[in-house]
Amino acid sequence: MRLLVINWLDRENPQAGGAEMHLHEIYGRLAERGHDVTLLCSGWDGCAPETVLDGMRVHRVGGRWNFALHVVGAYRALRRAGGPFDVVVEDINKLPLFTPLWVAERVDVVVPHLFGWTAFREASWTVASTVVFAERAIPWVYRRCDFTAISESTRSDLLARGVPVERTRVIYCGIDSGAFTPLAEARSSIPVIAYVGRLRRYKGVDLILEAVAAMQDRRVEVEIAGTGDDRPRLEALAASLDLGPRVRFLGFVSEAEKSALLRRAWIVSLTSPKEGWGITNLEAAACGTPVVASDSPGLRESVLDGRTGFLVPHGDVGQLAAAYDRIIADPALVTRLGTAGRAFAESFTWESAADHTEAHLLQRMREGGHAGGDHFSRAQRHHS
Repeated sequence: MRLLVINWLDRENPQAGGAEMHLHEIYGRLAERGHDVTLLCSGWDGCAPETVLDGMRVHRVGGRWNFALHVVGAYRALRRAGGPFDVVVEDINKLPLFTPLWVAERVDVVVPHLFGWTAFREASWTVASTVVFAERAIPWVYRRCDFTAISESTRSDLLARGVPVERTRVIYCGIDSGAFTPLAEARSSIPVIAYVGRLRRYKGVDLILEAVAAMQDRRVEVEIAGTGDDRPRLEALAASLDLGPRVRFLGFVSEAEKSALLRRAWIVSLTSPKEGWGITNLEAAACGTPVVASDSPGLRESVLDGRTGFLVPHGDVGQLAAAYDRIIADPALVTRLGTAGRAFAESFTWESAADHTEAHLLQRMREGGHAGGDHFSRAQRHHS
């Protein structure tokens, strides 16, 4: 297949996160299998406009805020240079780019998650409103497209918005069970609760700090790995809660450092109101570490409540603190939850995700045609 994947970011972008890792893990494998994969994305100051990552040719145009203004022209240039693509894949993990309105080929859509009203927790009213209204147009603009969600939660969100059930499927993320492995002797002698992810207001990291301050066990330390513009607020909150040196902000960590953190923690915690999946939960489980998370869309699928960790009502600091205390008071429970977590994580592989994606795209290619045909044909006739 000759594939074009369109996403706002690639994995080298300083703003990249789990959605970009998901994209590279799957489409990099398709490139390794001999498929011709091009990734069209935005750039950043000082980046190379073209490179090869994971076997994919990467073309970067525009920047974080104006990618949408450059992507159409870049797509047309790629098509003129190499001919039509078999399938164009749009990964919607920020604003939709409405590719069916300007892409000639069949469009397939990948959706990690949609922000919905949670956008107002992070962005200004103007930006959040733009996100909400753009997402509301998805069922109409993409009505001839097939959707791949990374969780049942995201699929349910799409169905609730009016996407036909027959056009949706779930292909779960994978986990590198070789890179993330248990190591019992690595567990810290002092109880550690870890967070790994972006430091953004909508991630709810403040709930972790408030719950630790409310815990009965005062030995507990918190290690927060990640970068983001919410760090100053979180540092101020930790100081106001008198947590002092018990909280360490680690900043950006390498994959090796992340693995070491997940192994030494007694608990890994994610407390956002909505996620596509919660891949850090699986990475922690693969390391044999229990997870305590909000009972939120996406997160509730990557934690088996009572088996690999605990789910608590989102925003309930009291129950969050109680779950932390319960696990830390019982080292045998840490081991039991961690052992079940490892078994759970091993059932998710990137090879399986790539297999399902490849089979789906081959079927789409055999079907021929294109999702945005009417719009594109009218535009072509007008241009002529």
